[in-house]
Amino acid sequence: MLAWRGVRVRYPGFELRLELEVARGETLALLGPSGSGKSSALRVAAGLERPAAGRVFIGGRDVTGLPPERRGVGFVFQDYALFPHLTVAGNVAFGLEERGWPRPRVRERVAALLERMGLERHAGKKPEQLSGGERQRVALARALAPEPEVLLLDEPLGALDLRLRERLLLELRRVLRGERVSAVFVTHDQTEAFVTADRVAVLREGRLVQQGTPSGVFHRPADTWTARFLGHKNVLEPAQAAALGLGERPLVLLPGALRPGAGSLTARVLERLFLGPRVGVWLEARGVRLYWEGPEAGAPAEGAELRLAIAPELAVEVRP
Repeated sequence: MLAWRGVRVRYPGFELRLELEVARGETLALLGPSGSGKSSALRVAAGLERPAAGRVFIGGRDVTGLPPERRGVGFVFQDYALFPHLTVAGNVAFGLEERGWPRPRVRERVAALLERMGLERHAGKKPEQLSGGERQRVALARALAPEPEVLLLDEPLGALDLRLRERLLLELRRVLRGERVSAVFVTHDQTEAFVTADRVAVLREGRLVQQGTPSGVFHRPADTWTARFLGHKNVLEPAQAAALGLGERPLVLLPGALRPGAGSLTARVLERLFLGPRVGVWLEARGVRLYWEGPEAGAPAEGAELRLAIAPELAVEVRP
């Protein structure tokens, strides 16, 4: 278990305030834009930075005054920070040897992790001989090797291309669940957070604005800013909602809320975007821009007019 209790971290023009807890075996995603305080929260938990106020607890112990090596924490950096002069096996074994593990136990633990990560055939290679995805797996194996109470990951997929990131995201999810370690995953990408985490905590300008399950946070965003940040395109101001007959209140139209081809609204297609397996369509109805996404077959053409219905049960009220 990891807990930030009344933690404050101050920089010129910025302050992080955090009260948050991670349960044993849980994966928490700290999600937010650049500069929201995500990495600062991780650095405080790791002992790489001291908070101006508040305490950090790991496994029920107050570790605020302890150095990183005494906290029982594993850390995966965005650039992986592998030792270039050591082999893959040497990198994974490094933390165990520093802690004085017996050699037979070191060999056993390293072999088990290399097998789990699919790195057996790379054991004798140096980091420079590996691909980005392979380096990421070595960094993860090295962090997990000492069997930490808490694993901290600072945008570990950020340096990878999209295709590799998607594949390694599923591997990371599998490893975290297999190890049953409490983990905190920092990202600015909603998909990474939703796929990987049991729970998501959204940060904005140093403040925690919402937390909950990925589904709960997505389907019930706390406010209009959070809704837009999570990727919702149909976020309506009160006047826009009133124009569409939904009452004068801030609303988010969830996926599936727009139903072209039926209803009393008249809409005009402004743009039609080919997205591969799906088509995105920007519409205008009563002066309000709306977005619909669906299969290419039957999708309206640019400039077309159509009838449009809005499912009221998928219109969620949020704070401004």
